[in-house]
Amino acid sequence: MDRGNIWAAMKGLCAAAGVEPSKVFPHNLRHLFARVFYEEDKDIMRLADLLGHSDVNTTRIYVMETGKEHRRLVEKLGLMT
Repeated sequence: MDRGNIWAAMKGLCAAAGVEPSKVFPHNLRHLFARVFYEEDKDIMRLADLLGHSDVNTTRIYVMETGKEHRRLVEKLGLMT
């Protein structure tokens, strides 16, 4: 199976799932894997190895959190009113 086959299969599933095909790309699966792996393992160096990155800063792009996520985490601490 190559990227073209995966692309076609993903685009075909979009209609059934009600997802806009222009929002779906095979590389999204790589990002999803990276985020799920990091959530479980919290080892960015191991993730960099798995993804084949020679620079961990490249890997950071896959697991960066948004400002909204940061705010939620700070609020969860209950230190701010």
